[in-house]
Amino acid sequence: MKKDKLFSDIKKLIEQAKNFVVQNINTTLVFTNYHIGKMIVEDEQHGSERAKYSDKTLLKLSQKLTIEFERGYSVDNLQRMRTFFITYQNRFYATASRKFLIKSETELRKSLSIRGNPNSREIISSQSLQAEFQHFFKLSWSHYTLLLKIENEDERNFYEIEAANSNWSVRELQRQYNSSLYERIALSKDKKKVKELSSKGHTITQPIDMLKEPYILEFLGLKEEAVYTETELETALINKLEYFLLELGKGFLFQSRQQRISFDGKNFYIDLVFYNRILKCFVLIDLKIGELSHMDLGQMQMYVNFYDREIKQKGEEKTVGLVLCKQANKAIVEYTLPEKNKQIFAREYKLYLPSKKQLQDLLLEKN
Repeated sequence: MKKDKLFSDIKKLIEQAKNFVVQNINTTLVFTNYHIGKMIVEDEQHGSERAKYSDKTLLKLSQKLTIEFERGYSVDNLQRMRTFFITYQNRFYATASRKFLIKSETELRKSLSIRGNPNSREIISSQSLQAEFQHFFKLSWSHYTLLLKIENEDERNFYEIEAANSNWSVRELQRQYNSSLYERIALSKDKKKVKELSSKGHTITQPIDMLKEPYILEFLGLKEEAVYTETELETALINKLEYFLLELGKGFLFQSRQQRISFDGKNFYIDLVFYNRILKCFVLIDLKIGELSHMDLGQMQMYVNFYDREIKQKGEEKTVGLVLCKQANKAIVEYTLPEKNKQIFAREYKLYLPSKKQLQDLLLEKN
């Protein structure tokens, strides 16, 4: 029995250790690469990011590290580590981090006096530093490799926050960047809200916050010039529901398609019904393959009114209606809906990835 307990305890310890390694391997890699970059900047450039470092020195360093550790230390990767440190150095050595290190210094001394081991200091300090590092850097090295390609700091910060908060894979981060998510959300916000994207990410406090302009449905595989019906578009979205939910954004739950509502002996069908758990409201979506008309908005107004009066429960917010169309018309929206409308919206959808430059230019014009 004692042997069984010993085996069980050791097995449990090994399993816990493996889990710890898996959970912390990404942080350890980012932590290590950050400090390799720091050492390159300090030793090769004497701390000056503008100094021209020696390519030969970096090549020799790469060759030696590759012989010793095999993979991961090419010249290109070492240059990325250097760029990573230069890009993020102010974050990690900010005031909050210094306060942490000063506080931990006292705790280290107490621990060392108890252990009586002069080598413990370096180990504990490294662990404390890495724990603090994990608070500031929550993504994998592959994520940061992609983020380093984004020159605009506000945009880069936005994608980093969203990737961490939404647990995006590297592939999903790449897709969101390729679809110009930052610009599309920014185009639906005022100047103050746009600035907040880089510090808070995409926050949703009112219906208009969840909108994008336009919506990108390239994952459907439908060609822009192809002939398709609204039913075919709806079916394609349902077949790719996981991707559509990601495109819609935060807090969306799918409820039904072709939801029937009836009154006065007549039946009407809402293309797609969702619920947003953040705003605590129903979101009704109608799909239009052509140009938006005032009748489309009037129909959506009817759907929203019905849900507010017959379906919405106490404690829930007012229903939101979204008409997704191939071609919107701002004048029709402006003169069909009330001036202070906060419930009915029309947005275009695209079946291809948009030109990032065009969206950036639109954003500059707006601001």
